[in-house]
This record gives sequence, structure tokens and C-alpha cells, in this order.
Amino acid sequence: METIFNYFETIPSSHRSIILVGGITFFWILEGAIPLFKFDYKKWKHALPNLFFTFTTIIINFTLAFLLLETADWVSINNFGLINWLPEMPLWLYAVLGIVLLDFFGAYLVHFTEHKIKPLWMVHLVHHSDHKVDTTSANRHHPIESVIRFAFTLLGVFIVGTPIAIVFMYQSISLIFTQFTHANIKMSVKVDKILSYFIVSPDMHKVHHHNMLPYTDSNYGNIFSIWDRLFGTYLELDREKIVFGVDTFPDEVKNSSLIALLKQPFQGYRKPTNAEEV
Repeated sequence: METIFNYFETIPSSHRSIILVGGITFFWILEGAIPLFKFDYKKWKHALPNLFFTFTTIIINFTLAFLLLETADWVSINNFGLINWLPEMPLWLYAVLGIVLLDFFGAYLVHFTEHKIKPLWMVHLVHHSDHKVDTTSANRHHPIESVIRFAFTLLGVFIVGTPIAIVFMYQSISLIFTQFTHANIKMSVKVDKILSYFIVSPDMHKVHHHNMLPYTDSNYGNIFSIWDRLFGTYLELDREKIVFGVDTFPDEVKNSSLIALLKQPFQGYRKPTNAEEV
């Protein structure tokens, strides 16, 4: 474990890029081999705006990375944060606990907040307005949302007290998971269900991308399913019934335009008029 810890403490940017590109490539190929939904679309055309937002997310995270480094160094030097106030524990447990808690702040909490505050929902809408969810949809975040998510991760590093090695571990695992859960791959329903007791499975997350409430406001987690189960936001829906998008913004052509997506957060809020029975 110490070897892994030391590796992530100084992980080269090139290795992090390999994780990003390698993950997208792997799941892109897998989608072609075992697709869950047989989308009638031009895959590359659909991917272009999503890859643009992936690139802006990288730029923002890279630009602000010094804040993560400074915060992680400060909590380590000052022995500050939740995991540093606990009794001494094995390094593997220290790392796992740090990743689990960062998943709450950097994924669940920010995601839940974006759905409950109207201006933030309009920003997050860019992610939900994808009508053909696949692995390229994973980082389809408006630049404003990328900043918001970074801020919550930074808050998590401060409160949890995670050193930079755990931060980079969390970000790497989180990246692979978001590519995995958005990927249009067919998995056994039984296997998916078993996985959902421990981690966020593809079917579990795709319920979140259903176009109508209350399913849109459920399954906020990214890595661990414990947070949705603990806070009562876990819902299930048969995969055959899932319709991607948002019912109040149904224009797929507009929702596929990069210019329109960049302007999307500044549209007027539309109150949901329908809700399906659970």
C-alpha cells in the first residue's frame, strides 16, 4: 500500500492523462461491442461537444490544481481534518476512509446541491440534456459547473484532511467510475444489482439520467452507493423504461449544439410539470 501511496503522491500529469484517454477509449470500444441501447446517432458528432466540455474541465482543474496542493499540504502539516483526528490506523484504511469521505463532498454533496438550487440546476442542466448518454457524457459539464465541483472537492480536502496522494487516488478512481457508469454497455441485470449494493453501477446511475422526476433527483453518487442509500435518495427503474434527457428541455437538436449548451445556464428556469409514480 505504501508503494501505491507514494506513486499517487507524485503521479505525473502524463499518467493522469493516460487514465483519462485510456478510460474513454476502453469504454468507447466496449460500447461498440456490447451496447445497452442501440442509439441511432453519429457517435463522433455526438461526442464532439462532450469532449469539448471534457477538455474545459481538464483546463479548469489544471489551472486551479495549486489550491488542492496547498490545501492538502496544509492539512497534512497541521494534522487537520476528520481522518487525522481519528486514532492511528493502517495506511490502507486511512486511504479508503479518505476516498469514501471525499466521494461524499466531491460527488454526492455537490451533485445533490446542484439539483436543489435553481441557478445551479440550470448550470448542471448541460450534463442532463444529453439524449444519448454514453461514456463521452461523463464529463459533459459546463465550465461553471467544473469550477463549482472543484470548490466542493477543495472543501472536502480541507474538512476530511486528505494528503495529496489520497486526493489524486480519489480523482483517478472517480474519473474511471464516471466513464464506467455513463458508458452505454450491457451488463447482466443481476450483476448490476449486486454491484449497486457497494458501488454506483451503470443501471443505478442511468436512472438518474431519466428525463422525469423523481428519478432525475435520485442516485447522486459517483463511486460508492452508500451515500444514496444512507440519505434516502436511492431509486430503481427498469432499464427499458429509461428515457434520457430532461422533460422541460426536450429539444435534442438544441441540446446537441455547443453554442446552445454554453448558453444553457442562462436560460429561464422551467418548473417540472410532470412526475412519474415510483
